[in-house]
Amino acid sequence: MKLTALVFALLGASVGSAAAQHAATVYGVLDAGVVSERGCASNCSVRVDSGMASASRVGVRGSEAIDGNLAVVYGLEAGVQLDSGHADQGGRLFGRQAYVGIQGAAGTLSVGRQQNLQYSAVTEVGDPFKGGTAGSATNLIGTAGRREDNSIHYTSGAVHGVSAAASYARDEPATPAAGKPLAMAGNRSWGLSVGVAAGALVLRAAHQNRSVAGVAPSTQMGNNSLDAKNSVLAANMRMGFGTAYAAYSVSRGAASSPLWNPDNPYSAAIASTPSTDSRDMLVGLAVPCGGATLLASFIRKNDRDAANQDARQVALGATYALSRRTDFYAAYSRINNRAGAAYTVGNASAPGGGSSAVNVGMRHAF
Repeated sequence: MKLTALVFALLGASVGSAAAQHAATVYGVLDAGVVSERGCASNCSVRVDSGMASASRVGVRGSEAIDGNLAVVYGLEAGVQLDSGHADQGGRLFGRQAYVGIQGAAGTLSVGRQQNLQYSAVTEVGDPFKGGTAGSATNLIGTAGRREDNSIHYTSGAVHGVSAAASYARDEPATPAAGKPLAMAGNRSWGLSVGVAAGALVLRAAHQNRSVAGVAPSTQMGNNSLDAKNSVLAANMRMGFGTAYAAYSVSRGAASSPLWNPDNPYSAAIASTPSTDSRDMLVGLAVPCGGATLLASFIRKNDRDAANQDARQVALGATYALSRRTDFYAAYSRINNRAGAAYTVGNASAPGGGSSAVNVGMRHAF
């Protein structure tokens, strides 16, 4: 059975079994448009792409009341490349998230493949582009991956606007191929997050500590430890003219660079910009203007390594809502790399290949 057919068969079965209890919801995002890049190491391209503002996906989520204030909650979410129809997240069936848990008055405890807390703080609170289009903050701000396999998450309810979350994850033991050395052990991750919502102000602090499998000893990297420590303080505030955004991030460790694989939190590859100690700062705005929203942000990456490979990003964008679920968007971003840095302008689904990019597209949620 083809992967896409299997996804829809499983989703249909899930909805059918839960429909009588009004517990399940099928949802998704369809996003596609055109990307034009400049400043590439090789040939730049103009192409049709998928998931620039929001990664295209289809999923099912729901809950079942089981006793008093307790409920079982669950979710399965599959990424899809809308331009080709192929599965996203390296061919994983439900690579975006797959979890089950218990929810009650004390909060929610869930187990599975889930988004990490520090990445959520950056994209949900501190970035006016919400981690999407050419203006995505994750082009420069270090994140400890996007998702965690084998994770346990606890999220509290909000009490007087204050909420908290914690996570722990550990990779499954690896078996080396015949004649190949076993990658370095460790492969665990933990995170903490505290948020405050007080009227017009939203504030969230998060930390992710990640132990990553080392590269083969034959590579010329000296100490093969690739551990990463990523912390962020993110905020936004609604004002009369719109919403102001800000974030300050501290990233340490060879695997803290945004050039590492965002979807597998335990593997690593040799990055072309191996910053191991940086301070990242963002300021931004989102200003409503009729049916449109104008977006802007500035990010400064201060590399504290001896190479001093700093970078700066300026981004401008706009969205125009046709309805509550459908909008058009456009964005432009340019990164000024210094001292040999090689950061690229990506979007919600792709790392990009150039120092500047224009995105124009359409997004529909269902």
